[in-house]
Amino acid sequence: MTPATADHLALLAQQREELDTERRRIEKAHCLAVLDHVAARIRQACPEAVHVTFAYHGKTREVDLYGVLGAQSSPLGTCPWLWDGEDQEHPLDELAHAIESDVQDALAPYDCPAWATVRRDQASDGNRWLLELPPADRAARIAQLVREYHPEATAVVVDGHRAGGRIIEIVEGVAEDGRENRTTRRRWSHECEDILTRLVAQIFALPPLTDRHLSPLDDYRHPYGTSSDLVRLMTLPPTA
Repeated sequence: MTPATADHLALLAQQREELDTERRRIEKAHCLAVLDHVAARIRQACPEAVHVTFAYHGKTREVDLYGVLGAQSSPLGTCPWLWDGEDQEHPLDELAHAIESDVQDALAPYDCPAWATVRRDQASDGNRWLLELPPADRAARIAQLVREYHPEATAVVVDGHRAGGRIIEIVEGVAEDGRENRTTRRRWSHECEDILTRLVAQIFALPPLTDRHLSPLDDYRHPYGTSSDLVRLMTLPPTA
């Protein structure tokens, strides 16, 4: 093999790797967009909807839709049925095939961020899963959760390399000397951390949300002593 041929092969290998990375990024964004689409259609017919329940067949990666559930009333309670897939009188019955198809598409890739919204239905012993519908406004939901524990928070610093998109600092206003008050001491629970990590990762995965909510930080000193080209500032929208 001549040096020129070796260089050409190396270049093609690099281009193939870059294209594959871009393909996976677009695939993840598409899956989340499908999830948003099906969530909007479900909530239009059933505003109280929180979960889609379904059977999942790993070998074929196919989904069998069971219905739509509401919010869990308590940590030990169950999610109430809002629509049983066999109820042909409910408005969602007309969307049954589309919901099933969209959920299957959203969960098609093994590494899709939509899988982070899926958990086993603990109220069932069989092959039954719950997919939590994404909030209509992820940024507003993040702001709401953060301010439950940090009422003065005005922004958060997020890192796209940490679990796909994790909050690493909270900005709590400005000090007397004009500098931002930042803290890495996150007061929220592990459960809240999981929810926030999932939502931030989805914002990183959806280019329109990345452009809308995340801003670059110049000369940022990472609090954990690492370096990342995916550290961004996310200004929190107002909450009621």
